[in-house]
Amino acid sequence: MTAVAAVPETRKGGRAAALALATAGFAVNFWAWALISPLGPTYKELLGLTPFEVSVLVAIPVIVGSLGRIVLGALTDRYGGRLMFGLASLVGVIPVIFLAFAGSYSALLTGGLVLGLTGATFAIGVPYVNAWFPPERRGLALGIFGMGNIGTAISGFATPWLADEFGRQVPFFVVAAALVVVGLAFLAVGRDAPGMQRASEPFLTRFMAAAGLRITRELAAMYALTFGGFVAFGVYLPLYLKEVYGLSTADAAARAAGFVVLATLTRPVGGWLADRVGGAPVLAYSLAVAFTCAIIVSFAPAMPLATVGFLVLAAALGLGNGAVFALLGRKVPAAMVGSATGVVGAAGGLGGFLPPIVMGLIYQATGSYSIGLMLLAAVTSAAFVYCWFILRQRIGHAGTAA
Repeated sequence: MTAVAAVPETRKGGRAAALALATAGFAVNFWAWALISPLGPTYKELLGLTPFEVSVLVAIPVIVGSLGRIVLGALTDRYGGRLMFGLASLVGVIPVIFLAFAGSYSALLTGGLVLGLTGATFAIGVPYVNAWFPPERRGLALGIFGMGNIGTAISGFATPWLADEFGRQVPFFVVAAALVVVGLAFLAVGRDAPGMQRASEPFLTRFMAAAGLRITRELAAMYALTFGGFVAFGVYLPLYLKEVYGLSTADAAARAAGFVVLATLTRPVGGWLADRVGGAPVLAYSLAVAFTCAIIVSFAPAMPLATVGFLVLAAALGLGNGAVFALLGRKVPAAMVGSATGVVGAAGGLGGFLPPIVMGLIYQATGSYSIGLMLLAAVTSAAFVYCWFILRQRIGHAGTAA
């Protein structure tokens, strides 16, 4: 198990170093995970792909990264975050180099399939960071770690620019080098939290125990919406903005990166607020705001209003992400954090996999994205009702079990 004694104040330096290393590693792996999406319009033109084929291409890494979190979370409970983060980062170099030379749709799909493992490193970082901090500080700490999502924004800004200026292969080489640095740093100087005990139960036993917790299932559903929405817009917004508003590939990718940046920056704020006022209220209000914004953008308003709508939506999803893992850090037993993170993280990734597929199919059939965005509003409203009237009442205002 991963039961960890309270870390003394003398370990503050170790906490900060572990948090910084995990956040940097998460950012680099997320850049790798998001390499294909900013180049989606380019691949569409080069290979003559349909909107649905592009949707599948950008969604493949998401689904693999989602399901891989279940395995990597459980392995982290057994072997520790230092070893798992280091090895996962080094293994991620293989698909990145492969994709640099991929020139067909089937090769891109194959590379994207393996590339998804870099997105699964999230399930390593949460139990790794969680073990270093006491319960009352885990919301903020996990929120800061979650800022590694910025890797998606870095990809949105840097990947198209590097490809345009230096050639399509260059961003893949840059990311491969960064993954090597991160992997070696974890293996050379990374440390697991003092007092960590390795899991001894079989994988299936730990997985079923974590999945059997009601709070795990509830948080999985909420994360599927909040993080799933973040991922879906992060990978699909460039295509959406180009098709609906006629933006250039670079402009659309930059605006999508801005969405990711704002959602990333508000994530630790959500964790900080959850530490103080409770995760359930923060999550509920975030869902209410997200519902309102989804309604607004579904009508494809003028660019200024659409920009405001998407940016506020990004902030709401970021706050919700932070609140979810603040609740997980407090409510899930320490021995199950890795396995529970795998379940919740997988749900979030699956939540990001389906919307791009649905949006691509709807647009291909109707020539409009409005129906897809209205579906987001409907799901968000249902989640708000559950969170406000059931989850909030059951766990209490401050996030402790009623």
